[in-house]
Amino acid sequence: MVAVALVVLVAVVFVASDRWRRGALFFGGATLLAAAFRLCLPTAQVGLLAVRSKPFDVGALSLLGSAIVFLAATINTLGVG
Repeated sequence: MVAVALVVLVAVVFVASDRWRRGALFFGGATLLAAAFRLCLPTAQVGLLAVRSKPFDVGALSLLGSAIVFLAATINTLGVG
């Protein structure tokens, strides 16, 4: 949980310094990291990453993280023709 929180903190720093695309990529990466931790670690060790059953958590986090990364990578930069 601490590793995921640190990556989210890095994402917030990027967004606060007007690097929103890089921040969104880091946030999506943190979500995918959470999915990987939920998949690989036992339930007793994942802490707050365990919300529902393991398949549900891994599926939901993977889908959300992939969508965030996809949108951040493909969205057109504001102000550039």
